[in-house]
Amino acid sequence: MVWPMPDEEPEHDRETEAERRRRRAQFLHERAEAIELRDRVKPRRARAARMRQQMRMRTFRW
Repeated sequence: MVWPMPDEEPEHDRETEAERRRRRAQFLHERAEAIELRDRVKPRRARAARMRQQMRMRTFRW
């Protein structure tokens, strides 16, 4: 069964594409900072993660 979509969204649910992109950019920026900080605090874990990622990429099949 397919439910009919309302013609108009409620006022509080509207969000422009620019706002969504701005929030996403802010999130990705903060995430990158957090990862960078974690890598500085735990270098051994960061190195192990890099090695795992390299192994993943080497064994990846297209």
